[in-house]
Amino acid sequence: MRLFLLAAIFTLWKCLAQQPPQYSTATSPALTIPAYTKIMLGVTIPVWAKSAQPGETIYTETTFPVAVNGAMAIPPGTYVKGTIDILFRTSSRSDRAEFRISFEQIVFANGYAAALSGTATVNVRVAARSDVLLDNGTQFEMVLEQPLALDPAAVAAAAHLSRPPKPWDWKSASLCRPIPGTPGTSNTYIPGTPGTPSIEIPGGPGMPSTSIPGTPGTPATVIPGAPGSPGVACPGPPAVISAPGAHKEPFAVVRSVRESGQTLPAGTYEVAWEGLGPLTQVRILKGGKPVVSAQATVVALGKDAPANGTAWRTNPDGSFSLELLQFKGRNFALRFDP
Repeated sequence: MRLFLLAAIFTLWKCLAQQPPQYSTATSPALTIPAYTKIMLGVTIPVWAKSAQPGETIYTETTFPVAVNGAMAIPPGTYVKGTIDILFRTSSRSDRAEFRISFEQIVFANGYAAALSGTATVNVRVAARSDVLLDNGTQFEMVLEQPLALDPAAVAAAAHLSRPPKPWDWKSASLCRPIPGTPGTSNTYIPGTPGTPSIEIPGGPGMPSTSIPGTPGTPATVIPGAPGSPGVACPGPPAVISAPGAHKEPFAVVRSVRESGQTLPAGTYEVAWEGLGPLTQVRILKGGKPVVSAQATVVALGKDAPANGTAWRTNPDGSFSLELLQFKGRNFALRFDP
């Protein structure tokens, strides 16, 4: 009986040990981080230039602590997972890559996890031949879209285990290796030979002189050397820049529509804005001149639009208002709210 009881206690202890830690906020209020708080993140797994695409998971960790009312809320070294919503690659005309990333989960050092809603718009200057778009250690800001409620006991336990990332821990993931140049060879100089002069042998009495002609010399010969080859250096790492990207896309309307109190007759237009939102201020241009300024939301489509498209909504008075613009080859659209 005693052995049976000990075995039962051991089994129960083993089962409890295998369970993940559970935290409760029943006795203490939640630790709430306000919306629009900025959280500094560093990339822990690179984003590759050739394979990057919308929908790809982004893995990061916090590089600076977040405190609320003097209490630690997010220690450095806490993991945050996100997804690429919108991606602009580098091109022959631009050395800039742009990302819009949505973040949905935060995981603390003790295994405590919470859902969150955050976004980041990242602009990097990167060489077109670079093999990475976001390298290990690339740092940028995430902005919370909604308040984040956390268990204070779980956060306090995680703070003792968290280890801030160190810059030297982040080694570039680039596979590029510089190609050294080769030295050239110098010219080869072959000296010429001198000629011999003519010889006159006087003849005897009544005999003519004998002339032995000389021989011409040979000129020097120069054999050109081979030029060396220059070395090929690797491109520098992607660098985060603060300036948002400028965008301009054409669109057309087949009927008169209204936007921000202005009427847009049927015709062709351009829309210009900066950054990937989510909210952005746009300018609608006609013949290069602005005709309407409005606020729009940059919405991810999940895949490239097959063609330009314009959608409108019907107003109560029977008129029409601009609702959505999508652009061929782009994985986002502009939505105009009522």
